[in-house]
Amino acid sequence: MNLSIVIPLLNEEESLQELHDWIVRVMTQNSYSYEVIFIDDGSTDSSWSIIERLSAENPNIKGIRFLKNFGKSQALHAGFAKAEGDVVITMDADLQDNPEEIPELYRMITTEHYDLVSGWKKKRYDSVVSKNLPSKLFNWAARQTSGVQLNDFNCGLKAYNKVVVKNIEVSGEMHRYIPVLAKNAGFGKIGEKVVLHQARKYGQTKFGMERFINGFLDLITIWFLSRFGKRPMHLFGALGVVMFLIGFVSTGVIIGVKLAKLFLFNAPTILVTDNPLFYIALTTMIIGTQLFLAGFLGEIILRTKNNEERYKVSGTVNF
Repeated sequence: MNLSIVIPLLNEEESLQELHDWIVRVMTQNSYSYEVIFIDDGSTDSSWSIIERLSAENPNIKGIRFLKNFGKSQALHAGFAKAEGDVVITMDADLQDNPEEIPELYRMITTEHYDLVSGWKKKRYDSVVSKNLPSKLFNWAARQTSGVQLNDFNCGLKAYNKVVVKNIEVSGEMHRYIPVLAKNAGFGKIGEKVVLHQARKYGQTKFGMERFINGFLDLITIWFLSRFGKRPMHLFGALGVVMFLIGFVSTGVIIGVKLAKLFLFNAPTILVTDNPLFYIALTTMIIGTQLFLAGFLGEIILRTKNNEERYKVSGTVNF
């Protein structure tokens, strides 16, 4: 199979038929063998009924329905697990991603042998204040932190070699950082393509300003996991050693001052607890011990954790 098109959605009943027809037209024009996997992430409108109807009319249309809204990352995880195409395309269901971009994305994966190609919405039709400016700041921070030089991490239109989606773990809210996850997994050939961005035709966006706050928090998380996710003791242990060194040096100074006063009989004596270094030594040693314990606990959790189910599926069609 040439293509698997994975489309997570939430309450997009107005756009599904039009999106389906557009994708089918592009697939037919290019003679691709394909499957379209719609993941209904807990919609409360008639989205699932439309998916069932489309799948009955077209055997290439498949659907996964979640019991409730579990988030875009979980929807992509479910879609990636089911995808069978040599190239996997992800796109949003709101008609802002253009299916006409798919043939070129497919060519870049199959001919130029990219592992992943991310879309870049260079010209956007979103609000400048609420979307464009925060997005530019977010993307700049992501580039500086991750080392992946993409202009638009959050673009939903991406293409993957099948082996990539089968070897990365998309969880939490990490769908924004799939290129970073791919890089950390060893897939180094990551490209970018300018894609057409279209104004939303139906409904309202499902994401508010909080996605940028969550995005920055997730960026810190992925930075930590990429460097210390498999060896937490290397971070916490190193910080613990620094704290202990500060504590030992402070303790040594306190002892040295006390001994000097014992041999200098005319020198005034003070209580150890009146010396500020006593509290520095005490605090840093306590913090150092806590950091070591955090490192040990992290190592234990890492070795004993179970991969628990992150979402519940209530139904599927055409699988």
